[in-house]
Amino acid sequence: MTKREPKTADELLDAVGPAFGKLRRSSLLEVEDPISQKDLSRTLVLRIVLEAEQNTPENGPAGQSGAGEITVGAVARHLGVDPSVASRMVTDCISAGYLTRTASQQDGRRTVLQLSPDGRELMARFGRHQRSAFECITADWTEQERLEFARLMLKYVDSQDALRHRLPGEGAPR
Repeated sequence: MTKREPKTADELLDAVGPAFGKLRRSSLLEVEDPISQKDLSRTLVLRIVLEAEQNTPENGPAGQSGAGEITVGAVARHLGVDPSVASRMVTDCISAGYLTRTASQQDGRRTVLQLSPDGRELMARFGRHQRSAFECITADWTEQERLEFARLMLKYVDSQDALRHRLPGEGAPR
């Protein structure tokens, strides 16, 4: 099937949304260290926990209460799902041996999530898989195109995160 190239700026920008919908499916490409469909879904939760762990006071912004700790409620907020859905996703990751529940170091009444050694290994394997898939998909791109795409993708994600973390009542940037 031949794809029609967008001819106008509006057509190009309108094509971005559907293109993003296809990106996650590319994670299932049969490249180095393939990831199962189930583990691919689990990486959604594991990535949130991993990023929270990397945002500890030593590694990230100082003075954040609970920095580096993630709860089921935080997973729900981050994924934009109901807490009961997040709870089932977390329970699945725990049952698979990728996560553990522990008492918060800041507030012993809270239960927080941590990656298990198997969870860390899965995320490392998933990172290698993603890199391999990117290299396979962009094999016919120049190095400059690959690096520019990577830079712009990271900029896009940073902008998306900034919107997620804005204070209530703040308008969307124009």
